[in-house]
Amino acid sequence: MAFNRAGGGFSFQQEQPFVDAQFDIFEWHLQYQSCVRYFLDHAQYSAPVQAVAAFVNIQLPFQRPVHPILASQPRSGGTPGGGGPSARSAAAAAAAAAAAGGTAQPTAFVTLVPYIRRLIATAFDFPAVLHGFFGDDWMTGIGPIHETERRNYLFAAKSDNWLKVKADYDMDENQTVPFLRPLQNVSEDEIVNAETTWSEWLAMQDWMLGPRAPGNVGGGGGGLRGRGINIKREED
Repeated sequence: MAFNRAGGGFSFQQEQPFVDAQFDIFEWHLQYQSCVRYFLDHAQYSAPVQAVAAFVNIQLPFQRPVHPILASQPRSGGTPGGGGPSARSAAAAAAAAAAAGGTAQPTAFVTLVPYIRRLIATAFDFPAVLHGFFGDDWMTGIGPIHETERRNYLFAAKSDNWLKVKADYDMDENQTVPFLRPLQNVSEDEIVNAETTWSEWLAMQDWMLGPRAPGNVGGGGGGLRGRGINIKREED
């Protein structure tokens, strides 16, 4: 997969973890930032999102006991959580300031991955919930991460037992995952893509890399299937 930054003076060519061959990391980042802003300024203050977050036992940014994040843009004057406007007012003020123009403030850094992982592990990662958490741009903004984390959840289940998988999805500050559910709404394409990527991982365990990679053994077309290459599989 190749992509380049128009007029940016550099190019990059690299296999990406996302299936879509047209994936553009620069365009994706703009949409991802839109999801972060929506999550911080609107979603975390909505009753449905708060209910889901409480049910799956994960803190929203404004609920953090230390350094809570009230909005995507820093407030002018005062410190978050230290008196003054409420969290909702802070979010509204930040949105109004952004709409008024002027110097753009940097978006507060919050990674959305823990929320995506928790929704996947508890089977809450259906479109209505993802839209409620991350807004209208969720499909392009967090869609690639969602796809990859679903695959990671499959890999985790295949790699270890329930107790180890649960421990991996637990978080600090008593944010343990209350339950695990099998991956929901799985398509045949998703399973095939996971199988192919898992086979690539097993090939790396056998050092079948570079000139020894299955794709370079005996020529042939793309993919790991249909080449007569024996890939080591984990023991039952």
